[in-house]
Amino acid sequence: MEILERRAAVTGIGQSEIGRRLGRDPLELTLDSCLAAIEDAGLERKDIDGVSTYPGNLTAAPGFSGAGVIEVQDALRLKLNWYTGGPELPGQLGSVINACMAVACGLATHVLCFRSVFESSAQQRGVIPKGRAGSGYRADGFMAWTLPFGAASAANWIAMVAQRHFHEFGTTREQLAQIALNARKNAGRNPKAIYRDPMTIEDYFAARMITTPFCLYDCDVPVDGSTAIIVSRLDAARELRRKPLRVEAVGSAIHGRPSWDQWDDLTTMALRDAGPMLWSRTDMRPADVDVAELYDGFSFIAMAWLEALGFCGKGESGAYVEGGKRIALDGELPLNTNGGQLSAGRLHGYGFLHEACVQLWGEGGERQVPGSPEVAVAAAGGGPLGGCMLLTRL
Repeated sequence: MEILERRAAVTGIGQSEIGRRLGRDPLELTLDSCLAAIEDAGLERKDIDGVSTYPGNLTAAPGFSGAGVIEVQDALRLKLNWYTGGPELPGQLGSVINACMAVACGLATHVLCFRSVFESSAQQRGVIPKGRAGSGYRADGFMAWTLPFGAASAANWIAMVAQRHFHEFGTTREQLAQIALNARKNAGRNPKAIYRDPMTIEDYFAARMITTPFCLYDCDVPVDGSTAIIVSRLDAARELRRKPLRVEAVGSAIHGRPSWDQWDDLTTMALRDAGPMLWSRTDMRPADVDVAELYDGFSFIAMAWLEALGFCGKGESGAYVEGGKRIALDGELPLNTNGGQLSAGRLHGYGFLHEACVQLWGEGGERQVPGSPEVAVAAAGGGPLGGCMLLTRL
């Protein structure tokens, strides 16, 4: 069976200014990243014949989407043969996986993928609904069942999964802390990161609790910013400015209930299914991976991805990260080399894929993984969302 995603490659990346409460127009940020990615690939706007984004022009959650397909196509005057945008995807990287399938099937040659947020500015303006009792907000759907118990956000829902993992496998907060401490060390080497000041284990435990077992430093940082990725047909990518990064395999499976709190195994999430799917589509194994960029919207999600992707056994992620040496920049599996979402800022799955490309192209500067990495995995999503991609240098 041919693995169709291997017909696709990443050929360019771009990012806008990243910051807290920038107050800039979100479409402006989006166009900054898109134009940077097009230029990075050595393409022109006329070469772009596909667009893919997550979650599209979603206005129900202010700050969660900076622009949709229509706004970007119109602003850049693109002539498209294929496009897609929507929230019902296997994590934010689902939009990039869609782009891989589009070029593999011949629907497009060069697809512009983008993800934009302005959650920090939206919070400053006080426009993000909180669903507080007495505010006039009436919950429906999933939230009608969680809000009465005070579980208003993914922080609560993922904390429940982490707490069960603690109970089942003896995982500790000292182990969990290593995800945040490692992220902060790497962020200190990243000039774009939001939080770069050193953090100690004492600082971690002194932070206020948010939802057990998560303290403040287990939760990611809302920001304003945009990231763009160019996905090209591999046979059209070889003559571009950059040496293309081949998409070796993707994972997007979900076999359990599509729920945050009704999963059949409440020590893990949908990523449990996405990870094995990725390895079923390649002869490579976890030991071949040189750098891992794993979603850390909350610190435990990165640990769950370590298990789902087979870097350690079920229930063993606490022991795997204990002490932090194994996941350090010079460790056997450098993790979240730009500082992740915990310290660099919440750019969702695109931030992790962008960093994977930076590392494979050897452009990480002070945070560059030593030894010229050749294989990287990027993974995004928690709860009922989960998508991952394996990239290789040609």
